[in-house]
Amino acid sequence: MFNRIHHAAIICSDYQKSKEFYVDILGLKIISETYRSERKSYKLDLLVGEKDQIELFSFPGAPERLSYPEGRGLRHLAFEVSNIEATKIKLEQRGIKVERVRIDEQTGKKFTFFQDPDELPLELYEL
Repeated sequence: MFNRIHHAAIICSDYQKSKEFYVDILGLKIISETYRSERKSYKLDLLVGEKDQIELFSFPGAPERLSYPEGRGLRHLAFEVSNIEATKIKLEQRGIKVERVRIDEQTGKKFTFFQDPDELPLELYEL
Protein backbone atom coordinates (compact mmCIF):
# COMPACT_ATOMS: atom_id res chain seq x y z
CA MET A 1 0.00 0.00 0.00
CA PHE A 2 2.76 2.51 0.89
CA ASN A 3 6.07 2.92 -0.93
CA ARG A 4 7.96 4.97 1.67
CA ILE A 5 7.64 8.02 3.91
CA HIS A 6 7.76 11.02 1.60
CA HIS A 7 8.52 13.73 4.16
CA ALA A 8 8.43 14.78 7.78
CA ALA A 9 7.03 18.21 8.65
CA ILE A 10 8.54 20.40 11.37
CA ILE A 11 7.08 23.65 12.74
CA CYS A 12 9.75 26.00 14.08
CA SER A 13 9.63 29.09 16.28
CA ASP A 14 12.40 31.09 14.55
CA TYR A 15 12.44 30.45 10.80
CA GLN A 16 15.84 32.01 10.03
CA LYS A 17 17.53 30.22 12.94
CA SER A 18 16.00 26.86 11.96
CA LYS A 19 16.79 27.38 8.27
CA GLU A 20 20.43 28.05 9.18
CA PHE A 21 20.49 24.92 11.38
CA TYR A 22 19.03 22.53 8.81
CA VAL A 23 20.79 24.02 5.75
CA ASP A 24 24.12 25.41 7.00
CA ILE A 25 24.83 23.12 9.95
CA LEU A 26 23.18 19.84 8.89
CA GLY A 27 23.89 20.43 5.20
CA LEU A 28 20.42 19.65 3.83
CA LYS A 29 19.76 20.95 0.32
CA ILE A 30 16.95 23.39 -0.40
CA ILE A 31 14.37 22.07 -2.88
CA SER A 32 12.10 25.12 -2.66
CA GLU A 33 11.24 27.99 -0.35
CA THR A 34 7.84 29.66 -0.28
CA TYR A 35 6.43 32.55 1.71
CA ARG A 36 2.67 32.26 2.15
CA SER A 37 1.52 35.79 2.96
CA GLU A 38 -2.05 34.78 3.86
CA ARG A 39 -0.61 32.64 6.69
CA LYS A 40 2.45 34.81 7.41
CA SER A 41 4.31 31.52 7.08
CA TYR A 42 7.38 30.16 5.35
CA LYS A 43 7.58 26.62 3.95
CA LEU A 44 11.05 25.30 3.21
CA ASP A 45 11.35 21.95 1.43
CA LEU A 46 14.66 20.24 2.20
CA LEU A 47 16.27 17.19 0.64
CA VAL A 48 17.69 14.50 2.95
CA GLY A 49 19.95 12.13 1.03
CA GLU A 50 18.75 11.43 -2.48
CA LYS A 51 14.95 11.37 -2.11
CA ASP A 52 13.71 11.92 1.45
CA GLN A 53 12.40 15.31 2.49
CA ILE A 54 11.74 17.57 5.45
CA GLU A 55 9.18 20.36 5.26
CA LEU A 56 10.13 23.20 7.60
CA PHE A 57 7.24 25.53 8.49
CA SER A 58 6.99 28.76 10.44
CA PHE A 59 3.62 29.66 11.93
CA PRO A 60 3.28 32.78 14.11
CA GLY A 61 2.26 31.91 17.66
CA ALA A 62 2.66 28.14 17.34
CA PRO A 63 2.66 26.54 20.83
CA GLU A 64 5.82 24.99 22.23
CA ARG A 65 6.46 21.28 21.81
CA LEU A 66 5.73 19.13 24.85
CA SER A 67 8.75 17.26 26.15
CA TYR A 68 10.21 15.88 29.35
CA PRO A 69 7.85 14.18 30.03
CA GLU A 70 7.06 13.62 26.41
CA GLY A 71 3.57 14.17 25.06
CA ARG A 72 1.77 12.04 22.53
CA GLY A 73 2.69 12.32 18.88
CA LEU A 74 5.88 12.12 16.89
CA ARG A 75 8.71 11.38 19.28
CA HIS A 76 11.76 12.15 17.16
CA LEU A 77 13.21 12.21 13.65
CA ALA A 78 16.11 9.84 12.88
CA PHE A 79 18.83 10.34 10.27
CA GLU A 80 20.65 7.29 8.91
CA VAL A 81 24.43 7.78 8.82
CA SER A 82 27.34 5.63 7.66
CA ASN A 83 29.77 6.65 10.41
CA ILE A 84 28.17 7.89 13.61
CA GLU A 85 31.42 8.97 15.29
CA ALA A 86 32.48 11.09 12.30
CA THR A 87 29.01 12.67 12.07
CA LYS A 88 28.99 13.37 15.83
CA ILE A 89 32.37 15.12 15.57
CA LYS A 90 31.20 17.23 12.59
CA LEU A 91 28.11 18.37 14.48
CA GLU A 92 30.09 19.16 17.64
CA GLN A 93 32.58 21.18 15.57
CA ARG A 94 29.58 23.19 14.37
CA GLY A 95 28.52 23.93 17.95
CA ILE A 96 25.85 21.24 18.33
CA LYS A 97 25.70 19.31 21.61
CA VAL A 98 25.43 15.58 20.86
CA GLU A 99 24.76 12.89 23.46
CA ARG A 100 27.13 9.95 23.91
CA VAL A 101 26.86 7.15 21.36
CA ARG A 102 24.91 4.16 22.61
CA ILE A 103 24.09 0.70 21.27
CA ASP A 104 20.49 -0.27 20.45
CA GLU A 105 19.86 -3.38 22.57
CA GLN A 106 17.51 -4.86 19.97
CA THR A 107 19.58 -4.33 16.81
CA GLY A 108 23.13 -3.89 18.08
CA LYS A 109 23.39 -0.66 16.02
CA LYS A 110 24.91 2.61 17.21
CA PHE A 111 22.70 5.66 17.86
CA THR A 112 22.73 9.03 19.58
CA PHE A 113 20.59 12.16 19.88
CA PHE A 114 20.93 15.92 19.43
CA GLN A 115 18.37 18.73 19.20
CA ASP A 116 17.31 21.35 16.71
CA PRO A 117 16.86 25.03 17.76
CA ASP A 118 13.35 24.24 19.12
CA GLU A 119 14.62 21.24 21.12
CA LEU A 120 13.09 18.72 18.70
CA PRO A 121 14.96 15.47 19.36
CA LEU A 122 16.94 14.34 16.32
CA GLU A 123 18.59 10.93 16.19
CA LEU A 124 21.64 9.66 14.35
CA TYR A 125 21.37 5.94 13.58
CA GLU A 126 24.29 4.04 12.05
CA LEU A 127 23.54 1.25 9.57
